[in-house]
Amino acid sequence: MTKKKDEFQGIIKTTYAESTPWWKEESKPPAGAPNILYIVLDDTGYSQLGCYGSLIETPNIDSIAADGLRYTDFHVNAMCSPTRASLLTGCNNHTVGLGYLSNFDLGFPPLSGNIDPKYGYISETLLEHGYSTFMVGKWHLCNAKHMNGSGPFHQWPLGRGFEKYYGFLNAATSQFYPDLVCDNHPIDPPKTPEEGYHLSADLVDKAIEYIGDQKSCFPEKPFFCDLSFGAMHAPHHAPKEYIAKYKGRFDEGWDVYRKKVFEKQKKLGIIPENTVLTEHNYLADPWDSLTEKQKKIFPRFMEVFAGYLTYTDAQLGRLLDFLKKIGQYDNTLIVLISDNGASGEGGPEGCFSENYHLMSMRWADIVSEEEYKLLGSPEAHNHYPRGWGWAGNTPLKMYKTWVHAGGVKVPLIISYPNKIKDKGSIRTQYHHVVDINKTVLDICGINQPDTIKGVKQAEKPSIGMTYTFNDPKAPRQRHVQYYEMLGNRGIWADGWKAVADHVISDSFEEDKWELYHTDEDHSEAHDLAEKHPEKLRELVDLWWHEAGKFGVLPMLESYYKKKGGFDFNKQMRFAPSEYHSRYTFYPQMTPNSLGPRLANKSFVITIYLNHKKGFDGTLLAAGDNTGGYTLYIKNNKLVLDFNYLAEKHYRVESEATVPDGDITLGFEFVLTRPNEGVGRLLINGKPSGVVTIKEYPLFSGGKFAIGRYGHSPIAKETYSKDYYRYKGVIDRVEIDMERPVNDMDLMLELEKEHDIQ
Repeated sequence: MTKKKDEFQGIIKTTYAESTPWWKEESKPPAGAPNILYIVLDDTGYSQLGCYGSLIETPNIDSIAADGLRYTDFHVNAMCSPTRASLLTGCNNHTVGLGYLSNFDLGFPPLSGNIDPKYGYISETLLEHGYSTFMVGKWHLCNAKHMNGSGPFHQWPLGRGFEKYYGFLNAATSQFYPDLVCDNHPIDPPKTPEEGYHLSADLVDKAIEYIGDQKSCFPEKPFFCDLSFGAMHAPHHAPKEYIAKYKGRFDEGWDVYRKKVFEKQKKLGIIPENTVLTEHNYLADPWDSLTEKQKKIFPRFMEVFAGYLTYTDAQLGRLLDFLKKIGQYDNTLIVLISDNGASGEGGPEGCFSENYHLMSMRWADIVSEEEYKLLGSPEAHNHYPRGWGWAGNTPLKMYKTWVHAGGVKVPLIISYPNKIKDKGSIRTQYHHVVDINKTVLDICGINQPDTIKGVKQAEKPSIGMTYTFNDPKAPRQRHVQYYEMLGNRGIWADGWKAVADHVISDSFEEDKWELYHTDEDHSEAHDLAEKHPEKLRELVDLWWHEAGKFGVLPMLESYYKKKGGFDFNKQMRFAPSEYHSRYTFYPQMTPNSLGPRLANKSFVITIYLNHKKGFDGTLLAAGDNTGGYTLYIKNNKLVLDFNYLAEKHYRVESEATVPDGDITLGFEFVLTRPNEGVGRLLINGKPSGVVTIKEYPLFSGGKFAIGRYGHSPIAKETYSKDYYRYKGVIDRVEIDMERPVNDMDLMLELEKEHDIQ
């Protein structure tokens, strides 16, 4: 009988000396296979890199472009999770379950937020072919309910072909107080902002460490490193000296800035000579229409953004220098992209805290003088006014989440000095992020496997791009690509594109489709729908065909409005509001797991502890300095602080002091009306302090910790180097959302308190 390839091939006899040994052959990459480095930027627009026309300094990214190729007609999926899913699988995002953000499993195949093993990651393929694999930075490819210290971990990086991981799992995080994970373990940042910490530098440090380890121990093996920065997603955080570098550079405003960038793009050859600079969209006001106060404040947001990008570029430079130092740069295939176009999520006037409008359904007022001074600092979670996002997509229309070019057309730089000889050149062939997968495998000499870990693989629509490397005029090989994001729809086919802006209509039937001849109209400036109705009808029909082929339906509705915010409640109408009604948490749990969502619920929090006078500290914390709630002891008084989206604080301190010994402390909240309620502090079950809260949302889930706060303080007065740890012994914390049905006396009592106030 013929033995299987992996079965022992030697001969076993009685003694070792008489036997014939055999060693299983280790997987080896094809001869000459390069290292692979993905550099993924977040929310970085078409024109925000220096080599794509920006006035922001990105010398190290520009150096990669000088050693490689810039693609000017490359497209992604308009949001972060969907693009990352396509990048790593080579499949369309709806097909693999990422029609929206990975955070939510909405109960439909394209909206599950879970990627089935039949859609294998390129990391899994490369690992099976002898590569070392590392993921560093933003992941955002697992459900929020799994972003905790106990998993499950099957959709975390180590479950999908990466051998090492260091970064953050969610959509965004503070650059000064990040929610870090190392492998499968949430960890604290290694330093504080006061000690010079910034996430971009930390991620590059870790990438250098991983590559240094690998090349020291197995120099013959190639590596695959996916370096995915938090930059340039909000919060826009940067060291002061980098922000100061751009003082006054954006005072002329976004209209003048766009024109300067537009002219630079033409000189660089990024856009054709006949490209038209698109007009103002319905969300971006002309600079001349702004007030003098707005004209004074808005440039500061862009100074912060520019400093953030230049600082991140400088960190990337350290990695490039390291690769050159160890002789690996020329043999490294570098793929640099953005996950979507520049964002308009900062609203019409920018915001001190991006979470404010995402959660409150309201745009923030213009920043105060005090907030203005703090932009870019650890205290802020700022995002620029959407006019700057519009300028960041010059010369294109719209923003992230739209499927006009401004949402989906982004920079792509491919560098491979050992093989790409037409250095510094531009390529104009139309391609989509799914095509990176086949391109990398073709360069490595690896065929797409039929199975990964025993799972039969689904077909991938990825089209290799290597045909463009040595022939700038090679005919494009991609001929059709659909788009859909939050109901915004688009379809491109051989130089024509139809697009529907769903956010300005109330139903899909009312969507107005636009038509562009993109071979002649790079910026989608001329709507030809009325001139060529037959072509439009052909493309709309093709969109429905592709939607069926790749599993797009059902579509989510977008709740962006012309001047309004975003309603997550409507977006998540079918999602379960909470998975349990009662929880018990122990102080041994890993900080920064996600806590229960208490929004618009009545609940009781009970903390069992052994206390002594002087043992101040945090008992429970959910959230961070941009919003959340915390119970803590200060000067031997029990305090609740509800930080409402960094806009204001609801604080109540106990009337009684906290006694010594084995006691219970808590907070009881009764929802008296939608988005209104009354809460009271409890000491050994007795009321001691009442607070009325009228806000949307009332309480929500977030980073959760027992006996300390997470990484940034919810209440300013608790800030300390040790996270304001409680010095006593907490036994457990119970949260009960199943209030007794006969608790009418309490309801009436609290209603009375509510009416009096």
